[in-house]
Amino acid sequence: MNPLPLVTAELRRNALGCAAIVALIALDVALGVAVTAQERALREASARAADRFDLVVGAPGSPTQLVLTTVYLQPAALELLPAGTLAQLAQEPGVAAIAPVAVTDSYRGYTIVGTTAEFAAAGGITDGRAFAQEHEAIVGSAVQLPLGTMLRPAHGSPAENMIETHEHDFVVAVVGRAQATGTPWDRAIMIPIEAVWAMHDDVHGHGAEGGPSTPARLDTRSPERGLERVPAIVVKPRSMTDAYQLRGKYRGHDTVAVFPAEVLVPLYALLGDVRELIAGMALAFQALLIAAVVLVIVAALAARRQSIGVLRALGAPPSFVFLTVWLQGALLIACGVLAGAVLGWALARGIGAWASARTGLSIDAAPGAAEAWLLLALFVGGSLSATLPSLATLRVSADRLLRLA
Repeated sequence: MNPLPLVTAELRRNALGCAAIVALIALDVALGVAVTAQERALREASARAADRFDLVVGAPGSPTQLVLTTVYLQPAALELLPAGTLAQLAQEPGVAAIAPVAVTDSYRGYTIVGTTAEFAAAGGITDGRAFAQEHEAIVGSAVQLPLGTMLRPAHGSPAENMIETHEHDFVVAVVGRAQATGTPWDRAIMIPIEAVWAMHDDVHGHGAEGGPSTPARLDTRSPERGLERVPAIVVKPRSMTDAYQLRGKYRGHDTVAVFPAEVLVPLYALLGDVRELIAGMALAFQALLIAAVVLVIVAALAARRQSIGVLRALGAPPSFVFLTVWLQGALLIACGVLAGAVLGWALARGIGAWASARTGLSIDAAPGAAEAWLLLALFVGGSLSATLPSLATLRVSADRLLRLA
């Protein structure tokens, strides 16, 4: 005997209530799936962005802000390193390569970064070439500027401080486009560090126009010795041993050296705590929803005692009666879990697209094993809970069911 016709007929009789239960389960499952997938995607994207930043050296201050500004290009007023630090690092035997990074100006919402041609083109050039002189620039893959564009970097932005915002008397030509990296550097305009020094020098930059003096944080030349200063230096050590030695040596009174992982690990722990909190709340709500499904089945059984009693009196086997009752709850839970999975992954991708546009990170929240195990656990747990009213029905005799009806 096939119990499905009886099950579908019973569900149709209470279609509105069943649809509400399925919708609630789907929304709750979607929340759990979206949070889990998005937290993992954000972790992976931020870790990828820090891959080429082995060690970051900056002036004493917040290591977190140093990493956020240097790796993720979040503008901040970083202090400048002491004069001569760049040359000193270049002479260290454990250093394979160094690259100064100065996040100072902007152009049409794109961040302008001063660095070296080798670092700017480390991932490859898809169009044009690397810059070779002060008045040339490489743009990231997401910068909507064609090759040959002539631009004037602007100090600050109207959103930060409209009074101090001004264009530099310094023209830069776009000569190349970098390979996509899936990082905030895809939305950056990269120029030679010498161009940054020239723009903010009283001889070559804004001071030549007779305007207000440049803020101290952008005065990248040492007034005492005439040596260039930078807010951050990315160091590529020759080995892991060299990395730790350099970190120890440059973590002193005048400088601070930090591995990006030192900043990311606590942030990941915080993200994990938030994820666990939301997942715990979602799990509690899911338990309540499963209990509600069981109550719906119990209420339906109370209204259908006579039909069940007739089935039992006509000789329907216990397995048939059990499946008829159990399938009602299992189908509701399965539909809710499947709908929640689709909605959750769509929600995760939507949040990822929004976050990518805001941060520049390539956040791709794809389904993973964690979400699959979550969905399986919810379905199995719900299905096991649905057996309770089914087993209770088998304990009542047919004649008693007919009398209770």
